[in-house]
Amino acid sequence: MLFVYGTLQFDAVLMALLGRIPEQAPASAPGYRAAALEGRVYPGLVSAPLGSSAVGLLLTDLSNVEWRILDAFEDERYDLREVTLSTGKVGWAYVWPGGEVREDAWDPEDFQAQHLAAYASRCAHIAPDLAAGLPKGK
Repeated sequence: MLFVYGTLQFDAVLMALLGRIPEQAPASAPGYRAAALEGRVYPGLVSAPLGSSAVGLLLTDLSNVEWRILDAFEDERYDLREVTLSTGKVGWAYVWPGGEVREDAWDPEDFQAQHLAAYASRCAHIAPDLAAGLPKGK
């Protein structure tokens, strides 16, 4: 199970990358927040003070191929870690290791209004390379 809190919450991005929309359920990760990052339209999941919680979705039926695509998409900048969700279940999440983190939260509504169409288009463009095991941008 993969906990997603940023661009992977959007059906258009999932469809562009995976060619389908995986089964999903609402979820949150206490002790984390989806932080805005300097110069980026996507967020990073970072530790947050007690009482904070990152809201997102749990993708529950990813295939091995889809995991590989998402690993390549998120690349080495993120750390794939287990996080405890508000339900008590544990899921995997791509956690931002630090640096370039802004104080403000990432705004999914702003992303959807200003960046989603171009972002999903870029994802569709790179998806064949990711599926072939090639890194982004090659």
